[in-house]
Amino acid sequence: MEQENSAAPVVLITGAAKRLGANTARYLHERGMNIVLHYRGSSAAAHALQRQLQKERADSVLLIQAELDHIDKLASLVKTAVSHWGRLDALVNNASRFYPTPIGNATDGDWQALFNSNLKAPFFLAQAAAPHLAKQQGCIINMVDIHAQRPLKQHSLYCMAKAGLAMMTQSLANELGPEVRVNGVAPGAILWPEGLDELSKQRIISKTALKRPGMPDDIAKTIAFLIEDAPYVTGQILAVDGGRSSSPY
Repeated sequence: MEQENSAAPVVLITGAAKRLGANTARYLHERGMNIVLHYRGSSAAAHALQRQLQKERADSVLLIQAELDHIDKLASLVKTAVSHWGRLDALVNNASRFYPTPIGNATDGDWQALFNSNLKAPFFLAQAAAPHLAKQQGCIINMVDIHAQRPLKQHSLYCMAKAGLAMMTQSLANELGPEVRVNGVAPGAILWPEGLDELSKQRIISKTALKRPGMPDDIAKTIAFLIEDAPYVTGQILAVDGGRSSSPY
């Protein structure tokens, strides 16, 4: 049943049970936003985060479990998100798959997994959310990657999908304006992939202008800025990478 329209902004974050998604959910919640927290398989982590945030503010976090590969289910996911508080102010397309696909070993299954999570699902979620966002003069924020422009060895499919997401950001900004703003955030060395050795980490850090890794709050603060304080910013992808994308290396 649809509740009375909430005064607090409502943000749907995909893949929000762990890592950057969870940290962003915490940060936006601290700023008074209500969170629709999507998760795929991390049920325990999602419920733990919900309990933690609900202690701070009752009825402020809605959990939705969904497999984003099921494209025909995405419209109902958005409908469920909107119906709880009667509004949707922002969609953060954070959910992503990331793993190597060396040329010669990549499969059609890899193509489907990486393109579905990093490009296809964000598009169809944006399509379903756009009419609701327009009512609030809201926004879409896509989690892109600096490797959308600078390819990462043995990750061609991932990089191609993120490059498509970058173009989608610009295309939808033109198509959905003036009612809906669409921007992207491209993280650099914020949270390391599992299994990355220390030497590789140091090599990456050495290529940043700031010579240090970033913090998860650097991403959360950028997303909050795009939601709350950037009414004249759309079609942009903000690199939060310590200057790595402008490195001469």
